[in-house]
Amino acid sequence: MNAILIILLILAMVFVVVSLVRGVVAFLQSQRADVDAGGTRQKEMQLMQNRMMMNRILFQGVAIVIVALLLIVNN
Repeated sequence: MNAILIILLILAMVFVVVSLVRGVVAFLQSQRADVDAGGTRQKEMQLMQNRMMMNRILFQGVAIVIVALLLIVNN
């Protein structure tokens, strides 16, 4: 049981990092797109940034739940 939870925890942590990087990249692209296109793509990039940051929060919550389960199982 511990091995499965640890693998799930590692996957959740990887997803947190991936969504964080994608959110930061979307932020950087929104700044560049705003300058290049005069703001036409800005809303699309802001939605992408918000979606990635919400995914980050979701995966962080999943990781916290998995850590709590590990603590309960090992107690």
